[in-house]
Order: sequence, then C-alpha cells, then structure tokens
Amino acid sequence: MSSKPDCIFCQIVAGAIPCFKLYEDEATLAFMDINPVHPGHALAIVKPHYADLFATPADLLAATTATLQKVATAVQTTLKPPGMNLLQCNGPAAAQSVPHFHMHAIPRHADDGLAMNWDLVPGNHDDIAALAERIRANL
Repeated sequence: MSSKPDCIFCQIVAGAIPCFKLYEDEATLAFMDINPVHPGHALAIVKPHYADLFATPADLLAATTATLQKVATAVQTTLKPPGMNLLQCNGPAAAQSVPHFHMHAIPRHADDGLAMNWDLVPGNHDDIAALAERIRANL
C-alpha cells in the first residue's frame, strides 16, 4: 500500500496518529472530523495514498463511496438531521485541506450558516452545449 510519511491521513491509517474511528475495511477508513462543521461531521478515506479524485483508481473511489454511504446512514440514524451534504474537494481552490483522497458526510440544518449552497441561475444553453461537446471529446 502506498503511503506518504508527511501525510496526516497516511499517519492515521498507520496508527501513528489516533482518530475517532467509525468504520474500517481493507480499502477504506472512516472517522470523525476533528474540525467538524457540525456534530456528526465524518470522513471516509481511501487507505493507500492518492492525492485526489483524479489520481485514485475507480475501484477505490467506489469503495470509499460505499464506506461513506454506511457512515452517513449511521450519522442520519443517530442524529436525524434534516439534511446531509456529501462533499469531496480536489485542490486548494476547492478547499481540499489534506491532499489525500477523502469524502465528507456533513449533517445539515436549515439556516445553519454553512455557505455551501448556491443560487440557481440559468445558464446559456448554447454555451452549455458547446462546452459539453468539448468535454465529451476528452472522455
């Protein structure tokens, strides 16, 4: 399994740094975020070191998503929040604070002050169609 000695999540996987573990299997680990947005904020990470979504193999993305679903369901059952965000960030501009692939389960409440939602503003359909064509060319 690949690991980076200076990566905090790799250190957690190795047991060198403690965590509030929720779930673990061969490929993934889930634990409580120690800088929670709200109570119940949890993380699911892939055990081998991959910096982000783009570097992580598809099978490990699937395993991490399955772990996040289990943990988010347990958080939902325990706290019964009226909403839940599942979040995954890539790169500093997207607020990825740890360059090791991970996903967040964040319980939400109406008017909780978390500025993660955006207003719906219709886009120009011609511009959207042209961009879709460019993106499809790279699939």
